[in-house]
Amino acid sequence: MNTTYPFAAMVGQQDMKLSLILNVINPGLSGVLIRGEKGTGKSTAARALAEILPDIEVVDECPFNLEPGECGGELCQTCTVVDCGYKQAAEQGTKSHARPVKVVELPVGATEDRVVGAIDLERALKEGEKHFEPGILAQAHRAILYVDEVNLLEDHVVDVLLDSAAMGVNTVEREGVSFTHPARFTLVGTMNPEEGELRPQLLDRFGLCVLVQGLGNAEERVEIMERRLAYEQGPEAFARGYERESAKLTEKISQARERWPQVEADRQIMLRIAQACLQVGVDGHRGDIITLKTAKALAAWQGRVQVEAADVDRALELVLPHRVRRKPFEEVASSGSAFRAA
Repeated sequence: MNTTYPFAAMVGQQDMKLSLILNVINPGLSGVLIRGEKGTGKSTAARALAEILPDIEVVDECPFNLEPGECGGELCQTCTVVDCGYKQAAEQGTKSHARPVKVVELPVGATEDRVVGAIDLERALKEGEKHFEPGILAQAHRAILYVDEVNLLEDHVVDVLLDSAAMGVNTVEREGVSFTHPARFTLVGTMNPEEGELRPQLLDRFGLCVLVQGLGNAEERVEIMERRLAYEQGPEAFARGYERESAKLTEKISQARERWPQVEADRQIMLRIAQACLQVGVDGHRGDIITLKTAKALAAWQGRVQVEAADVDRALELVLPHRVRRKPFEEVASSGSAFRAA
């Protein structure tokens, strides 16, 4: 069964779907952490997200998924792939092709070298040549990096993922030899809190966090069953039934991406954000900054170039619940309703 369950066919879970879309509009939001019990559609939504994204232009055979305009720097000079579209181009221009956005999955047992890539130190020291073996972060550039059970990963690996998600680059340093490549991706982490929590320091660095639960409406639960059975009986036919809705989502996302850099927020909006963060005792300033970015993404999603108070209130629901000061052993807030600005 190769056909992905359509994003547009998912019932309910509005916070989860919106958080994913906002991270696609602005990957600088540093990812979304989806927390919830088993069987609530967390993995389905993460894998289906790529289906509604516009195609991207990629240089042929490039292990770093570069677009034509990114070629030609030190990265390409040290890359050992000889048949890539840039090196083959010569006078004809860089060879590239359009393809769908990929979902790159990171296995729970992945080592740091597997994630960031490895430098051949012997070759670098003896011959003075950098030889880099790309890792998962290279594959994830301009893609969706999906980490299931992120709470079971080693903390230092999660640190690396979050650093790259925030900075947009991956830097590997070994014995004085360093290598850097672009690593701009949409980070989606899922976890079941019953299997253990993330350290607060790591939890805070996820831009958005949503808690998903089984739907409490019987009609909606029946709708989920009916759609799932229809999908299993004929995945391709089922997906075709949602092509129009999927195309509308794709177009709306494309427009929001183009609009986002033009969105502005006045000082009153920023004061509203700062006051809300102070009111609930958020440490540091990351919450304020991510809330502003999220509010701008929401405005772009709604077709506007000016942030409104309603955008801030909605953003607070997605940004602050996992950043509130908590006593030891106190659970993360399950709802953002308490975080609306006064």
